[in-house]
Amino acid sequence: MISIVSLWLPILVSAVFVFVVSSILHMVFKYHHKEFRQLPSEDETLETLHRVGVSPGLYHFPYCASPKDMGKPEIAEKYARGPAGFLTVIPNGLPNMGKYLVQWFLYTVLVGVFVAYLASRTFDAGENYLAIFRFVGTIAFLAYGLGQVADSIWKGAPWSATSKNVFDGLVYALVTAGAFGWLWP
Repeated sequence: MISIVSLWLPILVSAVFVFVVSSILHMVFKYHHKEFRQLPSEDETLETLHRVGVSPGLYHFPYCASPKDMGKPEIAEKYARGPAGFLTVIPNGLPNMGKYLVQWFLYTVLVGVFVAYLASRTFDAGENYLAIFRFVGTIAFLAYGLGQVADSIWKGAPWSATSKNVFDGLVYALVTAGAFGWLWP
């Protein structure tokens, strides 16, 4: 068992590598770009949302205050008539990409810290590259990849979008595994 502090370099290097690779995947390959569609009659829809005072937050529609409401005929009618879904509203103004990128980088560091903790409890110094790579890659894939599946199960995200996110998670996991295997004490 080794100290998690001794793994500061693979934690930071893996975070930087994942950050760079994710930037390349999103800015160069752009295969996520087609996941989003424009609202029908966007100007009218946005004006209606503005007029009724929709504020930042998560919305579910038709709204049910409790699971018991799902059995009410009027709720069933709203679902049958449609549309039904989820809506995420962010604060007004251009998205603050700097803030999002800092949060993403901090998340990659956090994943690295948890990966390092588990690996440091499992392996000693001098462990072979492939053992570290497999173990760290599996844990990192759980953090970056498999969590994405819940969006298709519970939030109706298209499986095509989720499969791309899971693929990204696999790439990030492999990058993390490579950094830890390479820099393992």
